Amino acid sequence: MRNILMGFVMAILLVTQVLADTSIKEKGKEVGQAFKKAGKETGQAFKEGGKEVGHAFKEGGKEVGQGFKEMGKETGKEAKKAGQSTGGWFRDAGKKTGDAFKQMGRDIRGFFTGK
Repeated sequence: MRNILMGFVMAILLVTQVLADTSIKEKGKEVGQAFKKAGKETGQAFKEGGKEVGHAFKEGGKEVGQGFKEMGKETGKEAKKAGQSTGGWFRDAGKKTGDAFKQMGRDIRGFFTGK
């Protein structure tokens, strides 16, 4: 009787260990699948968020670029006007200086020729 009882207990222990082992494996698979799914969902969320942030930076960059472009045009126009004004001043000053040297040359020639 003792041997039968020992055999019965050993059989039950082996069966419960196999069942426990199987359920642990199944639970482990379920947990693994859950982590895998969560990882995929998190990755998708980051991917979508990254797209949105990238799009916002792109649009913001376009607006800033347009602002610089307009500012550059206005600055260029003002620089052109200033350059023309400065160039006109040099042209007039050069003309007056040239006229003064011509007159001085005439005066010197008149002095030596007696006119």
